[in-house]
Amino acid sequence: MWGLFGFFMVVVGLIGGSGVYSVEMLSGVRQEKVFTPFGSPSSLLTVGEFGGRRVVFLPRHGAGHSIPPHMINYRANVWALRELGVTRVLAPSAVGSLRDEFRPGEIVLPDQFIDRTWGRPNTFYDGGRVAHISMADPFCPELMDVVYDVAVSLGLPVHRGGTYVCIQGPRFSTRAESKMFRMWGGDIIGMTLVPEVSLAREAGMCYLTIAMVTDYDCWKEGWRVTAEEVVRTMASNVEKVQKLLAKAIPAIPETRGCRCGEYISEALL
Repeated sequence: MWGLFGFFMVVVGLIGGSGVYSVEMLSGVRQEKVFTPFGSPSSLLTVGEFGGRRVVFLPRHGAGHSIPPHMINYRANVWALRELGVTRVLAPSAVGSLRDEFRPGEIVLPDQFIDRTWGRPNTFYDGGRVAHISMADPFCPELMDVVYDVAVSLGLPVHRGGTYVCIQGPRFSTRAESKMFRMWGGDIIGMTLVPEVSLAREAGMCYLTIAMVTDYDCWKEGWRVTAEEVVRTMASNVEKVQKLLAKAIPAIPETRGCRCGEYISEALL
């Protein structure tokens, strides 16, 4: 299914969210244009090396943040990464907090999600074959261990676990919606996790969101999230995430010890 290039080293995909548009730490950089059965990815893909790992970087919203969350070609993005040999994906993204204890400027590594999107093509299996992929545990436990341990070692404010509520966007929530998501057990809220995470699962890739908290959405008295506020908080968050990635990427094991690559084989009918 996938036209892999046959790389021998670990190939890590970075999907940059709001505020993460480049990866200056890479060496031997080149750009790749990848054609997919689903159209064009958000941007050219940047390929380089860091810490003994090959890294493929893709800005989720395009190089100039020109693509809104509900218009991103998620299938083309994930297909293109897999076509370039990616087996592990780290996906930084900006999120709002639905809990007092998840503060702006902190990092959350969610372990569950609630999908409130609609109309987004969300599978590679639209016909010919049917796949019912398991999403009981959506995120890679091995990547979770690596990134969490590195964050702690760096003294970064990090939370392990939490439920990400993915809304359609591009608008923010109403106060009633924000309070409802809290009642559902949501901990953070964003617009881009779905269907990216499930497509990565179908492609046999490990996937972990590195969620950067920028605001308290609008459930908290006195708070009303704005795009300006998100951009301002992201400026400090990006520096933390860059430090985290610089140490986490070389720490990713060469051989996968998780089941992320096996789920698709048990999903096909």
